[in-house]
Amino acid sequence: MPSWLTLAIIGISGGLAAGVFGIGGGVILVPALVYWAGFSQHLATGTTLAVLLPPIGLAAAYEYYRNGNVDIRAALILALMMFLGAWLGAVVANRMNAAYLRLAFGLFVCGLGLNLVVSACKRIGWI
Repeated sequence: MPSWLTLAIIGISGGLAAGVFGIGGGVILVPALVYWAGFSQHLATGTTLAVLLPPIGLAAAYEYYRNGNVDIRAALILALMMFLGAWLGAVVANRMNAAYLRLAFGLFVCGLGLNLVVSACKRIGWI
């Protein structure tokens, strides 16, 4: 069982990343819960999904909305599709072996990171 301080540090890190970059759940919370808190891949994913509902959906989105940076129509459509996609993803993930799930997650994060680095280098003019 991780200490409250470990969970607090993971939570504040995820919250900061969510507020600044619009990320946090999969990219920050899941790996942190696995490697710092000793959660299984499945437990980390399920816990992260439970965590994301109130703080991110309400606090950060409200601040962006207050500043005119939320498209309500797009948000509603995306929310509905995310609801369906998250359910389907959970069904698939819970049927996967934990090692394969961790591998898939690692490949996803590496691919995302590589894409971000290449596109940033192109904008800077390095490529």
